[in-house]
Amino acid sequence: MNTTIGVIGLGLMGAAMARRLAEAGWSVLGYNRTPRKIEGIETLADLPELARRADTLWLMVSDDAACREVIESLGEEGIRDHTVINSSTIAPDESAALARRISALGGAYLEAPVLGSIPQATSGTLQLLLGGPADLVARHDNLLRALGTPTHFGEIRSGAAAKLAFNQLIGTLTAAFSMSLGLVQREGVDVDKFMGTLRESALYAPTFDKKLTNMLDHSFDKANFPLKHLLKDIRLFTHSAAGRDIDTHLLIGLQHVLEEGICAGHGNHDYSALYENIVRQRAAH
Repeated sequence: MNTTIGVIGLGLMGAAMARRLAEAGWSVLGYNRTPRKIEGIETLADLPELARRADTLWLMVSDDAACREVIESLGEEGIRDHTVINSSTIAPDESAALARRISALGGAYLEAPVLGSIPQATSGTLQLLLGGPADLVARHDNLLRALGTPTHFGEIRSGAAAKLAFNQLIGTLTAAFSMSLGLVQREGVDVDKFMGTLRESALYAPTFDKKLTNMLDHSFDKANFPLKHLLKDIRLFTHSAAGRDIDTHLLIGLQHVLEEGICAGHGNHDYSALYENIVRQRAAH
């Protein structure tokens, strides 16, 4: 399939995905609301020009409002006969509304939020969580596989729902591990022995080791997934799940911890910085 991809949203993930697509041999153009230059990618300052030159528009923006702003800015002329692939993390209801709007403008819509961050985008090992028509998935299979492994979950809403389900686990697993690690440290338990036992148990998740050094060193500056974005996704999950009669009281405390972390200046830090607001540092005496 010969096509030009217009990547809209050149933040950390959008830029990494655009570069990966170009490295895989695809013709790629980029656009960012605040102009950015990306090595190896032609970036445009005009969104309608991007749509005129690209056949497929790939969104990687911050939230539903940003998605809708892009679509309304392009209008029928910019959307008609285009496929819009959306890797932004939004709620199932929001994605369904976006799909209806794009269809009314004459375009096709595919959910493709991703599991993974910048290293996986760079290496082409993302997991793409697809929701949308099977024929659209099949038509773009080679393009999707340039970024990693696509899994088609079903119709519109299913990819967005799967993404929120995974990101809810990111938050709760990291918070649960922070509490356990904190008690181990405060009680003087050997952390290496604790981790060795944990790794051999059914309780182990690889994300624990992935974030252990950050927590032990209180080092959170390098963020592939910032704390503020995790808070946004936990709020989206809470709202979506509550509408499906799922009790989300467990997440109230997590939201408070994340909000406190942002107030403490960790909003742009790695999400594992939530540890700092769970295992509070003792004042020196």
